[in-house]
Amino acid sequence: MSFEIKHKDLLARIGKLKTKSSTLETPLLFPVINPSIQLISPKRLKEEFGFEAVITNAYILKKRFQKEPIDTGLHKFLDFNGSIMTDSGAYQILVYGGVEVNQEEIVEYQKNIGSDIATILDIPTSWKVSKEHAKETVAETLRRAEDFFKLKTEDNILWVGPVQGGRHLDLVAESAKTIGKMPFQIHALGSPTEVMENYRFDVLADMILTAKKYLPLNRPLHLFGAGHPFMFSLAVALGCDLFDSAAYALYARQNRYMTENGTWQLSNLDYFPCSCPNCVKETPKDVQDRSKKEIETFLAEHNLFVCMAEINRIKQAIREGRLWELVEMRTHAHPALFSAMKKIKEHAGFIEKFSPAVKKRGFFFFSSIGLARPEVLHYRNQLLKNYQPPINSEILLLLSQTHKKPYHNTRKYKKVKRLIKNVTGNLSEIVHVCFYAAPFGVIPVELDEVYPLSQNEVTTPFDSETKDYIATLTSEYIKNFDYKTVILLNDNSLWDNKIVDSCKNTCAIKKIQFKELEVNTGMNKDILACLENILKKQLSD
Repeated sequence: MSFEIKHKDLLARIGKLKTKSSTLETPLLFPVINPSIQLISPKRLKEEFGFEAVITNAYILKKRFQKEPIDTGLHKFLDFNGSIMTDSGAYQILVYGGVEVNQEEIVEYQKNIGSDIATILDIPTSWKVSKEHAKETVAETLRRAEDFFKLKTEDNILWVGPVQGGRHLDLVAESAKTIGKMPFQIHALGSPTEVMENYRFDVLADMILTAKKYLPLNRPLHLFGAGHPFMFSLAVALGCDLFDSAAYALYARQNRYMTENGTWQLSNLDYFPCSCPNCVKETPKDVQDRSKKEIETFLAEHNLFVCMAEINRIKQAIREGRLWELVEMRTHAHPALFSAMKKIKEHAGFIEKFSPAVKKRGFFFFSSIGLARPEVLHYRNQLLKNYQPPINSEILLLLSQTHKKPYHNTRKYKKVKRLIKNVTGNLSEIVHVCFYAAPFGVIPVELDEVYPLSQNEVTTPFDSETKDYIATLTSEYIKNFDYKTVILLNDNSLWDNKIVDSCKNTCAIKKIQFKELEVNTGMNKDILACLENILKKQLSD
């Protein structure tokens, strides 16, 4: 297998995955093909909608068509000249409790029909089962995974090793750790469908991230049954490279119209909020007047256009280093999705470890949710572990952030700089100027232009969690270094008293002097005069 990563952001990767039939670009969505009911032909999926790969069910093929796909070859049978992935029948086990085939038979069948990507016959972990039963599904899946390599005879198929365990994260970890040591080319997170049907996207986020922590990072991760485009960006950001969906067709049968932010019933629409080739030519009333089959086809085609557009939007966000903003936007579409976004905080260290530290563009900070993004965590870690203030600095002068960046180019800073120079003369290094700012905390003036400290835009006024976080970071900075005095120019209009109280308490614990000046009205003559007097007194002491 060849999987070459081209671009990264968060845990997302744009990569090149080579199969025997074609080279695919990830993130990749496989539309699900029901070989018995083809609302949209596989050929059209590639030529008209741009899907380079599809997925179908080998168990259904074997049961309904028997040798025909073997005799004609899977690609010719489906009339699709891209890459074809096959599932083994595990979903039927989940729904019906079993299948009329064993592992050896379905592995051999997938080999004989010519699958590009194939799956072992794993045992899915249902949402409703007890933990004891969940353990059995994990154990049996791992046993089958080990036995598979006794059956494997070819090297031109990419085989999928599924991770089971469901909502039991310790079982997911055990499953991923064990199966990750086996030489599968691709891994998949099994049994997510029921989790998503119950709108437990927070549980899904935990499941994905737990699996990612224990699987080899150089192998793609597939998410079975990803479903709706409003959660694609979240799944990709958490590390899913591949996913499949039958929702485009299932929703169409129920007269449901997809958008990247949710779903509408066709009967409730007066306008189409979409510019796909279907929607620009019709009105909802026109479509509703058609036959049931025509309505279903129209909606399935529209749903596919929406899915492909979202995949391309995600790829562009990865290229620009702006995936976080896209995920934050999408997860605001539903409270259950936003609960999953909040889960990222618990895994922020893992995500930061693998996300690029420097990107092509700056970013937007909207609320305390953004405090978990990798850029913020990376800076905090580097500042407290690797930074050292100038050698001769004894006085820490803390200035509040301004709207203009970089901060050292503002009139406020230039006035302060002149004042320090006038008071200290050749000893100006004794006063170390830093800015306290959301979302980074303390920014030493000499780091002011380092990415991403000036390459961001923030929303004001700050929420309470952001104020608390910046107050904590500022205190951590004071604790970490050996200043003799801290002078805080407090902009109470931005920070209330949280920064003041936090810094004052820390200085009291360290037994160093703390001075505060309120600067709500700006850096006027009175403030400068007070600052001059404080500096002179500190220097004389």
